[in-house]
Amino acid sequence: MCSPIELTGISDSVILTMMIYCVALFLRRDVAHRILGIMAIFVAFSLISRLIGFPPLIRVIDTIIFSMPVILALIFQNDLRRALLMMGKHHTKSSQTPDDGAVDEVLQALSDMAGRRIGALIVIVRNQPIEHLIQVGTDIDAKVTSELLNSIFIPYSPIHDGAVILHYSKITKAGCLLPLSQNPDISKSFGTRHRAALGLSELSDALVLVVSEETGKISAVHDSKITYDIDSADLKKLLKKSMDHHTQRN
Repeated sequence: MCSPIELTGISDSVILTMMIYCVALFLRRDVAHRILGIMAIFVAFSLISRLIGFPPLIRVIDTIIFSMPVILALIFQNDLRRALLMMGKHHTKSSQTPDDGAVDEVLQALSDMAGRRIGALIVIVRNQPIEHLIQVGTDIDAKVTSELLNSIFIPYSPIHDGAVILHYSKITKAGCLLPLSQNPDISKSFGTRHRAALGLSELSDALVLVVSEETGKISAVHDSKITYDIDSADLKKLLKKSMDHHTQRN
């Protein structure tokens, strides 16, 4: 028969497990389910060890369970940083408004490059700044046009390997290096461009569009997820929403 102290220990473990699960679910759903399964096993072992009265095992399991918040912080450090940036950022209404034609220009460029299997990486900045996340790059201050995007990503262009940064209806940078994702679950079929797109989406709210030079397929990457071979209608809707995002918040 378990004593009240032992039952309190079990209930504390269960409550802590559920709290950690809720935080993990908020940050990343797929990993949250795995964490819940692992912690459920630990709680089960904790219950068994208390029933059989084995103090050494109880101490070990309790130490692991109550260390989970620290482990969780390490696992989700990038997601936590992004969430804190989102909460701490003060949105101000900008005097700039996106040009509706920019969406069509980007779509046309993506279609052209996909048809010719020219690799491309296009970043649409939304609310969070990304300057601290990108490396090198050539400053450009030009209106978005399909011709300019196509010329940047032509294979013999000196800046074709990097990413193009779009802010409102302007191309602000080209040839930028993005942080690569360290996610072990990403498909091995995805190359450097997809890993770079996913890496930036893990650290910011940017929308990243990728054209695969191997397949000619277009992928949309945001919120740490890749939509491979995205439907043209869905792509247009997502792109318009992202490019209009600045004017929808105060």
